Amino acid sequence: MIDLFKYTKELSNLFSSAGNILIISHINPDGDAIGSQLALYHFLVSGGKKVSMITPNYLQEFLKWMEGSDQINVYIKDRKKCRLLISEADLIIMVDFNQSNRLGEAEEYVLKSKASKVIIDHHLDPSDFADLVISDPSKCSTAELVYVLIRELNGSPFGGKTFAECIYVGIVTDTGNFEHGAYSPETFRITADLIETGIRKEQILNLVYNNFSAARMRLLGFALNKRMIVLPESKTAYIWLSKADLNDYNHAKGDTEGFVNLPLSIKGIHFSALFIEKDGFIKISFRSKGNFPTNEFAAKYFGGGGHQNASGGEYSDTLENTIDFFLKALKENVWRFEADI
Repeated sequence: MIDLFKYTKELSNLFSSAGNILIISHINPDGDAIGSQLALYHFLVSGGKKVSMITPNYLQEFLKWMEGSDQINVYIKDRKKCRLLISEADLIIMVDFNQSNRLGEAEEYVLKSKASKVIIDHHLDPSDFADLVISDPSKCSTAELVYVLIRELNGSPFGGKTFAECIYVGIVTDTGNFEHGAYSPETFRITADLIETGIRKEQILNLVYNNFSAARMRLLGFALNKRMIVLPESKTAYIWLSKADLNDYNHAKGDTEGFVNLPLSIKGIHFSALFIEKDGFIKISFRSKGNFPTNEFAAKYFGGGGHQNASGGEYSDTLENTIDFFLKALKENVWRFEADI
């Protein structure tokens, strides 16, 4: 657990002295990144602060309904404007990541900025590229950490459905609607507080989880029918999708969200992987149940990381060679699946 008083005191001083605040989320932003970013934005704007937002690349479609999302500047869409925002900021707040390469093309400009820099995050092993690092891996999401920090800063829970919706999206997406992650009794107390503000819980879940195209559903059916490999002896299943597969089903950003979780519903499967072919590399997602540390596996073999039961990485090779390498790595780790579930 972090020392909230220490961090909120430093944050309060930074907020009060800052004339121009910039909030940045990570490349390929997910619900927790955008939810945390927007929640912090709404809180600061309500206090009369001048606040801008940047994300390194495009938001997924199922997040664009969130109030304030249209105010987020996409770096790869308008590099000139985003570089100007970085250069003009005197306080840069980075949410839901702790490695500078997660800034994408914006990394160079953020690192050389003379602005005070703050990281607010819940992932393990933060790098040292900010003046203030607020990191709490015991939180299920960065959104939960943002909520707790703002509650402390405000002296009481910060009101408003818009703010509550942002925090709720961050929590439910990073826990898979409470199916995985480091959620705790406090997470549910916070969620109860959010619901009491009158948020549209069912509508939000529909917008996040039931807002996909027919093509995405067909891609999912294809992936499970033709591209899922089950390895009962290793308690593992994996799905692979080539660029040709994605093109055949008119893939849009975010369409494969959640695919990696599905093999875990198979009896006896404790570990799941998803391989997606990109230009020049393979993007990999991992999920597990029980004690298998997907973050350690991702870091050791695929230069990635994340949480114990949810992480990811990349591999710069062909799809076939990547899967071969994965299978060899899997053989070295099968013993870990003996733990009781």
